[in-house]
Amino acid sequence: MNYTEVRWTVNPLIPFREILTVYLADAGFDSFVDFEEGVLAYIPSDLLVEESLLQLAQTMKEMEAECTFTHQEIEQQNWNAEWESQFEPIEVSANCRVRAPFHDQVPVQYDLIIEPKMSFGTGHHATTFLMLDQMLKMDFQGKSVLDMGSGTGVLAFLAEKMGAEKIVAIDIDDWAFENCVENAERNGCHKTQVIQGGAERIEDQYEVIIANINSNILVQDGVVY
Repeated sequence: MNYTEVRWTVNPLIPFREILTVYLADAGFDSFVDFEEGVLAYIPSDLLVEESLLQLAQTMKEMEAECTFTHQEIEQQNWNAEWESQFEPIEVSANCRVRAPFHDQVPVQYDLIIEPKMSFGTGHHATTFLMLDQMLKMDFQGKSVLDMGSGTGVLAFLAEKMGAEKIVAIDIDDWAFENCVENAERNGCHKTQVIQGGAERIEDQYEVIIANINSNILVQDGVVY
């Protein structure tokens, strides 16, 4: 799957970068990276409609924000070299840490090992961090858990390490599926079942659903109501 990167410059930056990001998420963009002048937004190339970008720029102008954009297609590739050169361990809390296999292990209760082989899902995005932080406050002991749009599988693995009894990690992307399988082995998470597909592959009901994807997708697919 190829992705398109759309580079948005936003003026004034606050609060309109956040407003723009919400609109982009509703339009199907699934990853965002803030930079000094705006936001980089990523969408599967076959879902990109340039006319909708022009319309969104006009909408923002009517809200008294000046937004311009450029875009380029990014071919899928193995991002391990880039990952290894830039990735630093994520200290979620005093007892939870996300690291790559090449980082030294430190004594924490929840040591999560992630080495993605795709362009997204490194675990550094703010939403992933916030979800990991929130999960640490929850009770997963003996629960059944669905990780919808699992990506690297980091959320599913934390759920298993926190005592979940049945865990399903599901993602439509073949790179995500393969990477999640490998990461499950790295983390010794043998209770986590990794599935490639969408909502049509979900057969059971779950006590806990964790999903680091847009809520409109969950509603559209009937995962939540």
